[in-house]
This record gives sequence, C-alpha cells and structure tokens, in this order.
Amino acid sequence: MVLTSAARRLLAPLGVLAGVVAAFGYVGAVDPHQPGHYPVCPLFRLTGLYCPGCGGLRGAHALAHGELLRGLSDNALVVACAGVFCVAWAVWCARALGWRRRRAAWTWRAWHAWAIGGAVLAFTVIRNFPFGGLLAP
Repeated sequence: MVLTSAARRLLAPLGVLAGVVAAFGYVGAVDPHQPGHYPVCPLFRLTGLYCPGCGGLRGAHALAHGELLRGLSDNALVVACAGVFCVAWAVWCARALGWRRRRAAWTWRAWHAWAIGGAVLAFTVIRNFPFGGLLAP
C-alpha cells in the first residue's frame, strides 16, 4: 500500500491522537472514583497537599463522559490543557497539510515557559488554601 504525501504527513498527528484517545478511553472506562484502580498521589499521601495533577484522572474521566463542568470542578488545569491540546493538534494537522501563516503573529519565547510554570505554581498554591476551595478536587 502506497501512502500519498498528505497521508504520510498526517501519520504523526494521527498517531498522537490515537494515543490520546486510547488514554482517555481507558480512563473513561475505568472509573477513578472507585478505589484500587489507580495509585494515590504520593504528595497527597505524604503531606495532605494537592499537587497540580490531583483530581486529573477524575477530570479526564468527566471529560471522557462529556461532563465539562464536573471536569472543571475535579481539575480545571486538566480541562484547560485538553483544550490547548485540541487547538495545538488542529494547527499541527493544518501545517502538516501545507497551511502556512502569512506572517508570524505569535512566536514562542522563553518567558512563555516561565509564565506557564508560574500559572501552574499559582494553581497549586491557591488550591491548597481554604479560599481556593473551588480549585481543590
């Protein structure tokens, strides 16, 4: 079987999508609300503090079942990252098929990584305070 050049360029994005769909399918089928299916967060077990990923499996489970608000209440960071993944994947596919922007409207800078790290740190700190109860799983 001979692949066309467009199909060949889409192999990587489609492979990544297949992996993400398989992971969400597994988390959607195996309920993280039931004890014993997944390990407990070691940070939470040792300190009682929520890490940025605490509630992430429950959030992914809710997203897999189409429950956006429940996913936001379990872990808003996971829902935001899922949305960013969808946009980035669509752009990746468009560029693989030859779409190019006319001028660079946005480029990655080093401070973007620091901003993302700061946002994750703020999310983690706020969800562990009593006033951050909406962000706690």
